[in-house]
Parts: sequence; structure tokens; C-alpha cells
Amino acid sequence: MQIVPIPAFNDNYIWLMHDGRHALAVDPGDARPVQDFIAQHDLALVAILITHHHGDHVGGLPAFAGQCPVYGPAAEAIAGVTHPVREGDTVAIPELGVEFGVLDLPGHTLGHIAYVGPDLVFCGDTLFSAGCGRLFEGSPAQMRASLAKLAALPPHTRVYCTHEYTLANLAFAEAAEPDNPARDAWLAECRQRRERKQPTLPTTIERERAINPFLRVEHASVLEGLSGFVGHVPKDPTHAFAALREWKNNF
Repeated sequence: MQIVPIPAFNDNYIWLMHDGRHALAVDPGDARPVQDFIAQHDLALVAILITHHHGDHVGGLPAFAGQCPVYGPAAEAIAGVTHPVREGDTVAIPELGVEFGVLDLPGHTLGHIAYVGPDLVFCGDTLFSAGCGRLFEGSPAQMRASLAKLAALPPHTRVYCTHEYTLANLAFAEAAEPDNPARDAWLAECRQRRERKQPTLPTTIERERAINPFLRVEHASVLEGLSGFVGHVPKDPTHAFAALREWKNNF
């Protein structure tokens, strides 16, 4: 089984899982690169997974209408979704022999979901390497709880998020937590990958727990860095998370 990043727009990845015959696509915001890859490799598209309603994740759906099942968040009205799902549901793709559990992850949008498969998660715009999504609809408490769900996945879980934001996120992580050797090692590796025009993704839950300030907001080293932004050390973890996200918004 292969999982291939198909670049789209400026910094999106449309993830395509395939076995050489059948394929599923995750968040096809642009249909053309997916269609081109499928045609080039003689694949049959058997499913589409949607994490949330933003246009750069759903814009390609009209081109695939009627071709295959389209799974998406039950809490969001997305044209083209044929199988609305929510936390506790299972998505089975028999052609590929894989099953996904669904997690509700409100924060970036209120209905955002993720798909948890064998040793992997397609998490849309909730968790990024060294970062997290903006809070367009949800609250800091919701996003923090959603990130905690992802952080609780097994450490070796591969994280397939949908934007190449890693270097920018790591620059912020340096400011938020200046002394983090694991983060510095990941930054060096990511710079080399980008110089070779390679993706920095997927990352892993284990790595993100070690380097991502949004998963480390209760650590003293992050709170110390945050105090330079807010002028004091926040006592409440949710307030600390909200301040960290606001800092990143304007970084």
C-alpha cells in the first residue's frame, strides 16, 4: 500500500492511498491533479474522504460526482458527500482492505473530523507538524480537546495533514520554546527535505508530542516562552493555549 502526496494550490497536499489498482483520495480540493495521477497509474478511484468543508479541501468534488462513495463530516453540509460520518463510525474500504475510525475534531471548523487507520491518521487542518490549524469556527477549549485526542493516538501513528506549513511552524516553535533539541533536529531535517523539494510529511504523534508547542502548552518551557508574549505565565492551560494560538496568528 502506498500513500502519495499530490501537490495542489500553493501548499496543499491531497493524499492518495493506493495498492496499484484501487485508490482513495483525501480532501481533493482540486480534481485535476488527482485525475491526472489516477489516469497515469491506471487506478480506479473507490472512495474519497473529506475532513471539513473549506474550499481547498472540497473544491474538486463536483468532478467526481457519482464515481465513488464520498465520506465527510455529518455536522457540516457539504455538497457531494454521500456518506456523512461522525465519531464512533467506521469507514470500510473493502477494495483496499482498510478500515478507518472517525474522530470528531471541532476547532478549525465546528464539524471537522479525522480518519484513523492502521498506524496513520488523516487529520486535515487540525494538527500540523509543529503547529495546529487556525480557529475559524471553534473555541480554544474545543481545539485543545481535539488535539488531545490526536496526541493520545499510539506514538508511531503517522500524521497526514494537508498543508506544507512545517518550516513556518518550526520558526514559531523556536520562539515559543527556544530550548528544544528534538525540535532543532527536526528543523534541520525539514530544511534538507525542502531543499530537495521533498515533503516534510507525514510526521508522527511521537515527534509532535516532543516538538509541537500546541501539544506542549502545559510544559514549563513553553509557558516560559509564552510569558514573554502575554507578560505573565498563564495559570489556566486553555487560556495558555488561546494565547499561544493568538501569538501564532500574528507571528
